[in-house]
Amino acid sequence: MTVVPSSAAAADADFTQFISSLWPEAAKAGVSRAVFARETGGLEPDYKLPDLLLPGRPKTGAPSQAEFVQVPADYLREASIARLASHGRTLMQQHAATLRAIEQRFGVPGPIILAIWGRETDFGRHRLPYDAVRVLATQAYVGRRKEQYRGELIAALQLLQSGVVTRKDLRASWGGAVGLTQFLPSEVTKHGVDFDGDGRVDLWHSVPDALASAAQQLVNKGWQRGVRWAYEVRAPGNADCTQGVPEVTKPIGQWLQEGFVPARGLRLSAAEQAQSASLLQPEGIYGPSFLTTQNYFVIKEYNFSDLYVLFVGHLADRMAGGASFETPWSASHQLRTISVEAMQRRLTELRLYSDKIDGKAGMKTRAALGAYQKRAGIKVDCWPSEEVLRAMRAGR
Repeated sequence: MTVVPSSAAAADADFTQFISSLWPEAAKAGVSRAVFARETGGLEPDYKLPDLLLPGRPKTGAPSQAEFVQVPADYLREASIARLASHGRTLMQQHAATLRAIEQRFGVPGPIILAIWGRETDFGRHRLPYDAVRVLATQAYVGRRKEQYRGELIAALQLLQSGVVTRKDLRASWGGAVGLTQFLPSEVTKHGVDFDGDGRVDLWHSVPDALASAAQQLVNKGWQRGVRWAYEVRAPGNADCTQGVPEVTKPIGQWLQEGFVPARGLRLSAAEQAQSASLLQPEGIYGPSFLTTQNYFVIKEYNFSDLYVLFVGHLADRMAGGASFETPWSASHQLRTISVEAMQRRLTELRLYSDKIDGKAGMKTRAALGAYQKRAGIKVDCWPSEEVLRAMRAGR
């Protein structure tokens, strides 16, 4: 006989009570009592998921989760990009008619939505590892964004109620995203498209539905027809990396006048030069630089990560016949999450930073680091290094 520790038993009893408390909300959303009982009966939390708030465990994730933030060279491995691009070109031919119809209707190029599919589920070849209902229930119970996931759990129950997907097929990532192109359950309702005309939105088995829904989501978030996601450029030696934030926008032509040079001698039309763009330097002054359009930030709404957008955008370019990045990624070392958090707190104290304390060296953190480096009289590279951390600890 297995003896369950009293603390664990109490925790599971609390979880069961929490699930029961959701019934009025589920009923209001149209979920029947039978479906609610069937899908939540015997449900247990999964405390091995990352991003949970549990006593004695770091809030950044499970102990087994890597504590280091990936640098671009790790995330954007050439071998991965080349493999996906090769298969993606085959899929471009296989789904050519569907992709043309999607681009005509939504204005989103086929390679972009194929790249999202490739990044999210390896073009459907990756089986999502988790039961979605269990993931969403756990995140709603002890996740960092309880209220959001509470709604997503109800949305998942609505999907099951509608019969559009079975519990067996409702697999998810640890964050609760489902389907070939990884939508949160509520996004299926908001952005789902029945593109194959069979009377239902099926993001699990229908490639046309999944791709068209991804395009619809981008359009709903502001996608501009006929605008590229970004342009790789070479930055001039006197470029100010602290300008690399979304709030600093200029016409692309002005960036070019200031010395930024399109990679591989690309010549931009007058219409392209008139477009507004922001500077992105993912490794500070090291590695490639990009001029990012509004569509860059639309893709970022799909997954709020600069590296994700770079992966999707670059993969799309490669499927369309483009080459690898002109400027190679440097082998830059990324500090531990806890060290970047310490930097963000110090930058906040100095009123150089006002965003989240999340341990991620995003655009605003890098720009704030550059401003600090100017103030401290040290090399301005907009990158979180041991040197900067030592200067902060020394009170500079």
